[in-house]
Amino acid sequence: MPRHLIENADTILCMNDAKSEFKNGYLVLANGIIEQVGSGSVPPQLKASCDTVTNAAGCVVTPGLINTHHHLYQSITRGVAGGQDALLFGWLKTLYPIWGHLRSDDVYNAARLGLAELALTGCTLTSDHHYLYPNDVTLDDTIHAAHSVGTRLTATRGSMSIGESNGGLPPDSLVENEDAILQDSIRLIDQYHQAEAGAMIQIALAPCSPFSVSTDLMKSAAILAREKGVRLHTHLAENVEDVRYSLEKFGCRPGQYAADLGWVGPDVWHAHCVQLDPQEIALFAETHTGVAHCPCSNCRLGSGVAPIIHMKAQGVPVGIGVDGSASNDIAHMLNEARQCMLLQRVQYGANAITAREVLELATRGGAKVLGRNDVGQLSIGYRADVAIWDMNNLHSAGSWDPVTALIFSGPQTVRDLFVEGKCIIKECEFTHLDKNEVITKAQESTSYLMSKA
Repeated sequence: MPRHLIENADTILCMNDAKSEFKNGYLVLANGIIEQVGSGSVPPQLKASCDTVTNAAGCVVTPGLINTHHHLYQSITRGVAGGQDALLFGWLKTLYPIWGHLRSDDVYNAARLGLAELALTGCTLTSDHHYLYPNDVTLDDTIHAAHSVGTRLTATRGSMSIGESNGGLPPDSLVENEDAILQDSIRLIDQYHQAEAGAMIQIALAPCSPFSVSTDLMKSAAILAREKGVRLHTHLAENVEDVRYSLEKFGCRPGQYAADLGWVGPDVWHAHCVQLDPQEIALFAETHTGVAHCPCSNCRLGSGVAPIIHMKAQGVPVGIGVDGSASNDIAHMLNEARQCMLLQRVQYGANAITAREVLELATRGGAKVLGRNDVGQLSIGYRADVAIWDMNNLHSAGSWDPVTALIFSGPQTVRDLFVEGKCIIKECEFTHLDKNEVITKAQESTSYLMSKA
């Protein structure tokens, strides 16, 4: 792979232990990793050794952003009537019958749309929680979409096994046999999971939620994940309905239920956790259990404000997640980070969290939550996942601090994006993907689902 130089950056935000920021900075990318980072004039000999050069004058350079929770298949069911103003359980009951018509091509089209949308907002690694397998759908559909777009993916094999007739929330038509779930999980891990540094695809196991799977499946998934060396993910304590269900069904709060099943530890991350109480936060801190914070979705569904400040103070690993497009409607990582900052300030005061701290959640924090020690910062030896943000735009003009401006008034689209040292977006356009074709195919799948509603 050729050596690539990024030079003249207004600021390079490294997100390393030293919190380094290089003014008039440069980066050298080679063989998929960051080879050099510095500031000032690039040594002539170094520049001569580079095959290609990107001029980042007037730009802020950050690690690629990391999304810790999504449902990519939902990208073709935004703004569905009946679900626009509902709480979590009512929203799900509206959408489940529609999702029951999904086909393999629809999931591929939706995932490709969602991944492209994320990439244009600077995201180089996303987790996807896929738990619906009607018709001919498999998790392979989402994995193939990630290959097409060129971003990294933690594909979680979600599942639902307890339908309405057995006291669960989803319709019986959308639940699976638990043995079949575990066998398919083994297939996916063996076929796709990459454990090495620089992995483009990783698999995690993710029974959907405590109200849609059995206790036995939660336990079995945890055992299997640890046997195979993969991570665990689910929804937890998303709103007051979620907590009430746990108290009535299991006789304990969600955090305790997770602990009883072996669902805490450094290989586990839970989505939302809006309603964790102080004891549950302490449990997550003690066990290094991660949290995917999805502020826009939590607002959209009226779930509340997650106590991220308290989690961070106690050492709980926290990353940012956009959640599914049917409960957020847009997958914009900078917007999500901004919303995180604003909500924490509303709840805890204007000095509760800074723009730089929020950017850390969206990069290094997300890497830790997803168990990656090779991405999330711009340091020598880390993978070359790089976002270049042009601050010469109407949104950011007049800003005194371009780094803070990324959160307070940042650009709507990343200018250039590198994944594993490969430029997949240049001057706000994909280098290899036909954006119009992605949109057309997604609209075709949307029209098909609308015809079935």
